[in-house]
Amino acid sequence: MSFMVNRVLIIGLGLIGGSLAKALKKKQFANVIVGYDRNSDDVQTGLDLSIIDEGSHHLADAVKVADIIVLAVPVKATEAVLFDLKPYLQAHTVITDVGSTKSNVIAAAQNVFGSIPCNFIPGHPIAGSEKSGVASADDTLFAKHKVILTPLPESDKSATSLIARMWQCTGAEVLQMDIERHDEVLAATSHLPHLLAFSLVDTLAKEQDSTEIFRYAAGGFRDFTRIAASDPTMWHDVCLANRQQILSQIDNFTDGLAVLREAIVKGDSQSMLGVFTRAKSAREHFSKMLSGTAYSQPHHNSQVTFFVRSAASLQGRIRVPGDKSMSHRAVMIGALAEGVTHLSGFLESEDSLATVQAFRDMGVVIEGPHQGRVKIYGVGLHGLYQPPGPLYLGNSGTSMRLLSGLLAGQSFDTELLGDESLSNRPMERVAEPLRKMGASISTSKNGGAPVSIKGHQKLFAIDYEMPVASAQVKSGLLLAGLYAKGETRIRQGAITRDHTERMLKNFGVELSTVNGVISMASGQTLKATNLDIPADISSAAFFIVAAAINPGSDLVIEQVGVNPSRSGILDIMKLMGADISLNNSTTHNGEPVADVHVRYSPLNGIVIPEKLVSVAIDEFPVILVAAAAANGVTCLTGVGELRYKESDRIEAMQQGLLRMGIDVVVKGDDIFITGGELRGASISSYDDHRITMAFAIAGTIAKEEVMIEACSHVATSFPEFVEVAQKAGIRIHKEKANVSS
Repeated sequence: MSFMVNRVLIIGLGLIGGSLAKALKKKQFANVIVGYDRNSDDVQTGLDLSIIDEGSHHLADAVKVADIIVLAVPVKATEAVLFDLKPYLQAHTVITDVGSTKSNVIAAAQNVFGSIPCNFIPGHPIAGSEKSGVASADDTLFAKHKVILTPLPESDKSATSLIARMWQCTGAEVLQMDIERHDEVLAATSHLPHLLAFSLVDTLAKEQDSTEIFRYAAGGFRDFTRIAASDPTMWHDVCLANRQQILSQIDNFTDGLAVLREAIVKGDSQSMLGVFTRAKSAREHFSKMLSGTAYSQPHHNSQVTFFVRSAASLQGRIRVPGDKSMSHRAVMIGALAEGVTHLSGFLESEDSLATVQAFRDMGVVIEGPHQGRVKIYGVGLHGLYQPPGPLYLGNSGTSMRLLSGLLAGQSFDTELLGDESLSNRPMERVAEPLRKMGASISTSKNGGAPVSIKGHQKLFAIDYEMPVASAQVKSGLLLAGLYAKGETRIRQGAITRDHTERMLKNFGVELSTVNGVISMASGQTLKATNLDIPADISSAAFFIVAAAINPGSDLVIEQVGVNPSRSGILDIMKLMGADISLNNSTTHNGEPVADVHVRYSPLNGIVIPEKLVSVAIDEFPVILVAAAAANGVTCLTGVGELRYKESDRIEAMQQGLLRMGIDVVVKGDDIFITGGELRGASISSYDDHRITMAFAIAGTIAKEEVMIEACSHVATSFPEFVEVAQKAGIRIHKEKANVSS
């Protein structure tokens, strides 16, 4: 690589300074890496271990010719070092530091220079070890760690860029933050944990049987207290430098510990479980938030590609995961109920887990999910607490739209955030009628997330005619209606899934649906119940189509929810000639359930009735695959809503099917597909889980292999799709490329 600078001077050859020198030398960031330390033995060690190119015993000589100076000294020593180098500093020289507090560093520079030099760029690498000294220098210490730069408004942009490149050279991820926020964040995430470790070890060491305590300490104790072996002098200086922020975090921790202590004293199981479950899920959730999805599941933290080859036939019996729509609603309504609700069959996908996390953030104790079982300790209609920050919902449009209605009636402000895809989806369609109810709710400039909701608003029932058939909007208004004065009436122009209505009735709410008009009075109390969530027909749809288009197939999908407001896929496939029967029909909590038995039968193109559009809206990607396999032309009209899903599904399906050799014509919101022979292709998933799975099914009848890129979003609704597909006989495998977090 080309040299960025001629000479880098690192003042202070401890672990951080030595590791930075070693990394820059290895990467050839500069012609010469120079080390200076008051301890001449450390300088000599740096030379002996080839950590530095040159060692300096005279600070003045080294400063005069340096292009970059890095202050790797204790924060308390910053002012003295700056004072010593000031007379010899050149105008072009860029200065940075590695201190874990920044306000005092800025104050030190101000005291020495009178004003902050534009070439002084404060920095802090978030990396370290319990080891110390230049002999412990590690050139990989900063790799895949974060470095925070805190430039001031007057800082030179080229100087900031140079220091950023220096740290990136070590493998670090460089971020920028203002000074006050840096010190606040680090007090909570670094300084407090270190002080707790020091205090715990010190406290236990004073016990009379301390030898026995430490002898039998388990791995968790060793892992947590490892940082108590850090440099005491450095942490003494940190405490003095960031005194107020550290004291504030100690007070916060003390208050939280007192709550837990009181729960233990009283034997308050619910409060204890609340602390433990919230902490466990938050620990996982935070890491996933940083990677841009909703919930932490380690096996989904990678980029995934699907490869599919033609299948012989699909045989046997399979079970797909629990219904996503019902999983969302069960958590929401169970949280608002009085008493403990037990769920089974809960879908453990990223979308539904985002809803769980949101309610944990609002103070609801939720145990699980574990093997589909969830236990919700309801808090009643008015028992939610203000979350500590924005509610991050990943890719879940259901969570965002339903929560918008539910939160409109709360006594606190909230903000709803999503990933890039969710942020581009329309939220005004629920915000606009909520405003008519008296809600104070705003969306982004494009009408999407973030959604900001102000609390303490008086809501009033409305009589609302829905301009677009949307179960999510309807459900959001019903949840708001629980808090609105009067009787809420919602008029539907077309049938939409009615899980919310059925589930509210299960929780004791009285409502009626007459001629498409839903009526519900406010002021009702929700009572906890037990719910068994059936298998998701939207997930089953992929295997229904796969069995219908692959000769010789005979497949049973067990215990699928066949609610009439969701079963459009069955009606459409039967109209096309599919051999589908429902066996072992029963009812679970007011929801019809049956085994779906599918045998292969040649399909024919049809004009899909518009009345079936709203009851099959999520299944159309795979229905279009069925159309591609059918004889003749299939016509689908009035499906503009498909443009506003996780992707523009009309565009995504048209482009993918064209690549596979199928004639697809789109005229406005109408689609015409002429069935034919599918060929292999490389397909874009458009980061849409249903597009991904639809083309996986298309691959089962393609002449050559089909490769589908960027498939990790399948985890939002069907995490085990590949495994279930393989069990059914589909020849599919996935390859992962690890992505650094």
